[in-house]
Amino acid sequence: MKMRALDHIVLCVNDVDATRRFYERMLHMEPQEERPGKWSLHFGTNKISLQDAAAAPGIARDTVPGSGNFCLLTDTPLDEVILHLKRQGIEVIDGPGERAGAMGKILSVYFRDPDGNLVEVSNQL
Repeated sequence: MKMRALDHIVLCVNDVDATRRFYERMLHMEPQEERPGKWSLHFGTNKISLQDAAAAPGIARDTVPGSGNFCLLTDTPLDEVILHLKRQGIEVIDGPGERAGAMGKILSVYFRDPDGNLVEVSNQL
């Protein structure tokens, strides 16, 4: 069995509306209500599902807000990303720095979302 792609990730969050607004404002992701009260964030061919911590189904009951850590790629130069984050009052907690990405070297910065999830935004080098 060989995997070919990532379909989606799920973030467990304390406040779905606040998280949805954060990713829409900060990273220009497109929110979609998949069914009443069930939101996801879309960008390119990717999706982040938002799971309300207070309503987690049995299979996800041990998932906690703030335990996510993921990397996003952008073609926007990192100096523009950093400026955008600062203008929105978001602290860059590390970077820019060179790291190993899935397809080679990346240059990235890190910051946290409203739940404390670690978000890495990178340029492919």
